[in-house]
Amino acid sequence: MESSENIWKTRYNHPSSWDQDFPPLSMVDMLVGSATANPDAVMIDFMGRRTSYGDMLQIIRRVAKGLQDLGVRQGDRVGLYLPNVPHYVAAYYGAMMAGAAVVNFSPLYTATELEHQVEDSGTKILFTLSAKALLPTALEVLDNSSLERLVVGCVAEVLPPAKSVLFRIFKRKETAPVPHDPRITNYVDLLRHGEDPKPVSIDPVKDVALLQYTGGTTGRPKGAMLTHQNLTANARQVRLIDPHPEAPDRILAVLPFFHVFANTCVLNRTVLNGGEMVMLPRFDGTQVLAALQRTKATSLPGVPTMYQALLDHPATPNIDFSSLRLCISGGAPLPLEVKQRFEAMTGSKLVEGYGLTETSPVVCSNPYEGLNKAGTVGQPVPGTRVKLVDREDPTRAAPEGEPGELVFSGPQIMKGYWQRPDADAEVFVDGWLRTGDVGLIDEDGYVKIVDRLKDMIAVGGFKVFPSEVEKILYHHPAVKEALVIGIPDRYRGECPKAFVTLQEGSDIDGPGLKDWLNPQLGKHEKVCEVEVRLNLPKTLVGKLSRKELVAEERARAEAAQLQTGTAG
Repeated sequence: MESSENIWKTRYNHPSSWDQDFPPLSMVDMLVGSATANPDAVMIDFMGRRTSYGDMLQIIRRVAKGLQDLGVRQGDRVGLYLPNVPHYVAAYYGAMMAGAAVVNFSPLYTATELEHQVEDSGTKILFTLSAKALLPTALEVLDNSSLERLVVGCVAEVLPPAKSVLFRIFKRKETAPVPHDPRITNYVDLLRHGEDPKPVSIDPVKDVALLQYTGGTTGRPKGAMLTHQNLTANARQVRLIDPHPEAPDRILAVLPFFHVFANTCVLNRTVLNGGEMVMLPRFDGTQVLAALQRTKATSLPGVPTMYQALLDHPATPNIDFSSLRLCISGGAPLPLEVKQRFEAMTGSKLVEGYGLTETSPVVCSNPYEGLNKAGTVGQPVPGTRVKLVDREDPTRAAPEGEPGELVFSGPQIMKGYWQRPDADAEVFVDGWLRTGDVGLIDEDGYVKIVDRLKDMIAVGGFKVFPSEVEKILYHHPAVKEALVIGIPDRYRGECPKAFVTLQEGSDIDGPGLKDWLNPQLGKHEKVCEVEVRLNLPKTLVGKLSRKELVAEERARAEAAQLQTGTAG
């Protein structure tokens, strides 16, 4: 069991030693420490409006005080249903300062998805914006769940003065009216409670800072309980793999904060380092390139689809990328072609890392400098251990030289799943976290992912659960059987494809089913195709089987790629 671990210990290529100690540190103490050390440094640049660490700390204290006055107590859950706006940063740290655990909700969620996770987490208060894309859904959840209160902000209130006026004039159609309802508090009113929140005693190791929902290895999403220590340790681990942490640190924050990858690699790591976040509410190639030019950002963490979109953007050849120092890619496999083209275009290093929601998330990364192996996710970050276990019996080591399930241990590993001891029993083996991913560890201690035990589909860094899409398909009276798999997609990494058989006498076709299905799905769940077949593959016991379809689609994609290469 120790042989593979000794490989990376003796051939460690990250700039800091592997053997690191991470003393307990709360998220609040991490924030206050950086703000105290760098009060005048810029923490946030939002569309040109810059806010210092000192000023942002005052706002965070006001949020904490306002939440406490609204009845939030230690251990309560406060939800964030927000894009990347300054409100997110204030509510995130403010909730933790008030003693609450934050629950992230994707702005892409449907009302049903949001209601399920509000109920499961016991979220009392939800922060959102008065945007038409968010507020109507939040109001529906307020009426149909146990949610007690909404705190509603407006983008205009955090823009530079001139842009704020223009927003109120020209973007009025994108804003939903906020009802007069005693259950709704305006964000600006929340800040009027003062900046002297009641001090809360936080145990970094035991107290949960963030409930981050994930599919785990199977089934409906579960809340991964990430403690203060999990999050601060992972922020420190990510800083330790940077060979030049003292260099100018201006990070382009377009990767969504509600995603655990951005939560650590963009938000917490940058705050720990006293760096600047150039925030954009969503990914738009034109806006990203303009922000890069305007601010001379030094880093752009992202998912492969973002880098591909920038490569394809018509303005890219005219952009000066000289300020960009390093970029880390995660959330989905990084195609070698994308890595090579992006590095050639920008002169920046683009490295692939790996992690899970349950690991806060980073456990492995290729070094920013030195040996960088395409097709691998690099070596474990400091303080993290990895080994391979048998795919059938995780209590045994994987056979020598064969792929095995990757399991990890380290200070960033979650406390467990929220109110799911049954799921904890499945995912933890002797203190090690099972990933559900099959991998290899090479002669230099680099980890390569070769397969997945789980069926989740990675769409642009987001996880899609095939069973959820299949469940909706079965609601159509013509559908007899349904299977959903992920197929290769040049832009998003994977996209869901559905295969169905039909009830006798049904005359609907694949495009018709697609048109019926997609309006009922979240953005990343939408299928790229529905294929009608006479039969679907089954196991010997008659259970529908995805693996044959996956192999078939993979072979088709490889054949198409080969044909394209031959033609070229």
